Amino acid sequence: MITSAWPPAPASIYGAASASTPAAASSNRVAALASTPAAGLAAVPASAFAAVPAARSTAAPAPLREGHVDVFAFALNPPDERLAALRAALAAEEHERAAGFRFDAHRRAFESCRGAVREILAAHLGCAPAAVRFQYGEHGKPALLADDAPLVFSVSHSSELGLCAISRRGALGVDVEFLRPLPDALAIAERFFSTAERDSLRTLQPPALEAAFFAAWTRKEAFIKALGEGLSHPLADFDVTLLPGEPARLLRVAGDDEAPARWRLAALDPAPGYFAALAAAEPVNAVACWSWPPG
Repeated sequence: MITSAWPPAPASIYGAASASTPAAASSNRVAALASTPAAGLAAVPASAFAAVPAARSTAAPAPLREGHVDVFAFALNPPDERLAALRAALAAEEHERAAGFRFDAHRRAFESCRGAVREILAAHLGCAPAAVRFQYGEHGKPALLADDAPLVFSVSHSSELGLCAISRRGALGVDVEFLRPLPDALAIAERFFSTAERDSLRTLQPPALEAAFFAAWTRKEAFIKALGEGLSHPLADFDVTLLPGEPARLLRVAGDDEAPARWRLAALDPAPGYFAALAAAEPVNAVACWSWPPG
């Protein structure tokens, strides 16, 4: 399901917007993809695109170094015993939010996501998961409290998989999507993608068309998450690569000719049947993908 980053449910971390706001208009793209079938698309695996890295390690991650980004993949449907441990780390506000979910699957996914992110950050901060403290930006993007830094992170989820990317500093965004048939991919692209991206998509046929669409979508969503502007940022205002075999790159940003040189995009292959992308503003020397919990 295409959502903004934090809660595994149709409502995004950016909150509800009135119908008259740009954010509300932009959120139509969320509904357009959330209503599509959730069947697999085995004909074009995510590995058909250049992805870094191609697999994730189950070993315990090394200490995070300057210029490195670690991306942790975790399940949103863990066994009950594991879920109980994740719940125990949540703050009162998170328990309250979890109780507000109508469906048990959404509640469990929210608790799994929040608990896993707390564990990942705590492992790097040297504290208990329950001691991790968050603050929220203007558009609802979570961050560590200033005195709990230096770490920046970004979270995304789709279907049964969550991702948490962390780095020492700089703007960071991650997005993951479950690969599925999308009969109206071109129609959605016509509404939200740039002219150059739409032209590239028209050269493809299914199932390569759907794969290219999700490659573009994850790269674009990762970029706007890194900007911290949420759904209010128009997807048509910048171009990314999307054709099979093309390395992930930012090609153009309206009104900022220097932006492509300042940003790095990386395609990720966190699990079979998923597309994912990372956007980082600081020079990135290495990207590693890990399973969480280790072992």
